[in-house]
Amino acid sequence: MILTVGLTVALFPVVGLVFLSLGAARRSNLGVHHGTLAVCPDSPNCVSSQTSSLTHSMPPITYDGDSATAMQTLFDIVSGMDGARLVSSEDEYIHFEFSTPLFRFVDDVEFLLDADDSVIHFRSASRVGHSDFDKNRQRMNEIRSRFTEAINVQRPTTSKSQLSIGRTIAVGAELEYAEFGQ
Repeated sequence: MILTVGLTVALFPVVGLVFLSLGAARRSNLGVHHGTLAVCPDSPNCVSSQTSSLTHSMPPITYDGDSATAMQTLFDIVSGMDGARLVSSEDEYIHFEFSTPLFRFVDDVEFLLDADDSVIHFRSASRVGHSDFDKNRQRMNEIRSRFTEAINVQRPTTSKSQLSIGRTIAVGAELEYAEFGQ
């Protein structure tokens, strides 16, 4: 009897968290409104590149070159991440949901292309709770890192010193330097 009561008391918070996550509906303010993403709530479980709030602010993702390629690269990266599920995708806007494996908490992650400034704005916010233990900020830093790495692989560079003493031969996505004989 004591064991049963103990297990019931121990499982109560877990069951409560599961029901809390299941009851969290998608917010109606998501998407693009007047050229911007939704404002972060007062709670610290949201980050955005379109806010002046120090608690929530992060710089946008920058790119050089073609905006369609940048958005496709971002789409490929995010869609391959654990827990990601595509909600909607348009030319200048992408919305993913990320869910945690255990309690199925959902974060809404949105991206908005600003081709004029060569940046991709974002907003990543938890649907429930107050704190996310900085998970949204960590996720956006990981996405930015993967994006930067992918863009650099797509556009390899050479140094001027290589070009002045030999020639550079393109091989796949990497560059190979070939020296001439003396």
